[in-house]
Amino acid sequence: MNRFLVPLLAVASALTGCSAKKDTSSATNTAGIAADSAATPAAAHAGGHTYACPMHPEVTSTQAGQKCPKCGMALVHNDQVSNGKTYQMSFAARPQQPVAGQPVTLTFTPQETGNPTAPVPLDVVHEKKIHLIIVRRDLSVFNHEHPEYTAQANYQAAFTFPKGGDYVLFQDYTPAGSGHQLGRQALAVGGPKYAPVKFSQPQMQWRGDGGYQATLAFDKPLKTSQLLAMSITLSKDGQPVANLENYLGALGHVVVISEDTENYLHVHPNEQADHGPRIGFNTSFERAGLYRVFLQFNHAGKIHTADFTITVGA
Repeated sequence: MNRFLVPLLAVASALTGCSAKKDTSSATNTAGIAADSAATPAAAHAGGHTYACPMHPEVTSTQAGQKCPKCGMALVHNDQVSNGKTYQMSFAARPQQPVAGQPVTLTFTPQETGNPTAPVPLDVVHEKKIHLIIVRRDLSVFNHEHPEYTAQANYQAAFTFPKGGDYVLFQDYTPAGSGHQLGRQALAVGGPKYAPVKFSQPQMQWRGDGGYQATLAFDKPLKTSQLLAMSITLSKDGQPVANLENYLGALGHVVVISEDTENYLHVHPNEQADHGPRIGFNTSFERAGLYRVFLQFNHAGKIHTADFTITVGA
């Protein structure tokens, strides 16, 4: 199973004020990590073929068959990773000023930078063309939506914000013939505001409705610039959950967001023959600080969301 990890180290043109505006997102910016793997960053072509990670195009190798040290994806020929173009995600909300408790249509239009009228077809990645993540600014609430393509050549999702206040919207998408992109917008929602939650202590255990429990663990102390093996073990009513079902083509989806919402990672599990109770991932962090971790898994035909809090040291 392919999986991807997307660090967002810089975000341009985030919304300010109370209303949604267009052209307020940027492509993903990524940086290299410690060279403790077979892949070498920015390797010279040296007259031969070069290979790169589809999600981290700065990770390259001159050898076929290598894997990305950040996310574990197989490196592919550079011709399949980037077409040399850059992209942005245009965003609009209808009504322009969303209000809690009232439906709003969120519209997303991928655009080629400098050529906004050019069509931008998107690849299907984990069964969808756009993965829309909506979180409250305090990271106490997480939503995963999938805008659908329309006859107007854009993607739309209907959503109702239960409370007013500040929200952040992320879009994972991959233009055909290019690498992974990440859009980000801040959005203020009117109406009675939610009470902000302050997360300050690590929380590695989760308890959910229906007797579900989950435990988050790492193979080494949480520090930046190193490859980490992350695992989440699931149980229900005290018994291991060994019959997980796929959700969007994977046993589990993990989204990690920094406390200030400037760093974003979307991680998919390693290949494994069983269906739980443990789900394994690879990940790395390039910036220290507090993060919120959200796991989505499918069991007994229902999607569940578990949440954790971690602190990454320098």
